[in-house]
Amino acid sequence: MNFFESARAVADASGTGPIDWDAAAEAATAATDPGDLSLTETEGEAYAADVRAATEAVGDVTDVSFEVPKSIQILNRHHWIEANVETFERVMAPVEAEAQTIPGIARTLNTGTMAVTLSFLGRNVLGQYDPVLLAEDPHELYFVHPNIVRVADELDVPIARFRRWIAFHEVTHAAEFGAAPWLPDYLESRLEGTVEDLSAGKLNREAFRELDAAMTVVEGYAELLMDRAFDRPHADLRNALDRRRQNRGPIAQAMVRLLGLGLKRRQYERGKAFFEAVEADRGIEGASAVWEDPSNLPTDEELDRPSQWLGRVEL
Repeated sequence: MNFFESARAVADASGTGPIDWDAAAEAATAATDPGDLSLTETEGEAYAADVRAATEAVGDVTDVSFEVPKSIQILNRHHWIEANVETFERVMAPVEAEAQTIPGIARTLNTGTMAVTLSFLGRNVLGQYDPVLLAEDPHELYFVHPNIVRVADELDVPIARFRRWIAFHEVTHAAEFGAAPWLPDYLESRLEGTVEDLSAGKLNREAFRELDAAMTVVEGYAELLMDRAFDRPHADLRNALDRRRQNRGPIAQAMVRLLGLGLKRRQYERGKAFFEAVEADRGIEGASAVWEDPSNLPTDEELDRPSQWLGRVEL
């Protein structure tokens, strides 16, 4: 890590937009230890083997048809930052388009904020299934190996078991997007609408509720599949991760709130409760009906009242 180089990159931010993305990426990587990515051939193959096992197991417990990326990306933290900065730039495009004259000090502050965000996420993301929203590229499956090794060590669990758990979780997301080809466009439109309104100083509450409800379904269905497909006991892993989140230091807790990561945990829990109720009534096949059409997504109210969704959506 080189904090002087990171600060220099932010201070040298230039251009006409509110964020100098090249400077933000340079500052984020300078402030972040890339981590060790020296894998043996056996370790590299273990990632691929876990993805294959997860694909087979998830396919066995649900009737949805899906494919995973033909190759996976095993990244260090710098690689993750570089892979995601363009996505952040695309998401923020409406804000940049709305901006007119940006004073240099504002550009510097914005660039610094984005660099801190990218650096924090780069140090904490474990795995990522990326359908590449707002882009034309194929989907990708990422594993940030140094973070997986570090967290497995902090939780005092075998790296092989923890890595397999992460692989299963990301494959469940691949299954969702494979079952619902319309989902990337649906999320993209709600995300763009929300960002555009925020850039104009407004909050489109309806678009935000629809985006939040859709992401709650994505996270909840993934949890349902994980509970059915993972081939080893894993309650201890989830509990250990929950304890780790709760015991973060004050700076990390502030970043979690700033980035809305606490909202993601709420989505996990709320979505899981919804799908457990639906599965108890109609089985996992009935739960999979959410992916048949955008109109089958539960509303914000139905997420807390699964019986209403069951009465509205027929198999």
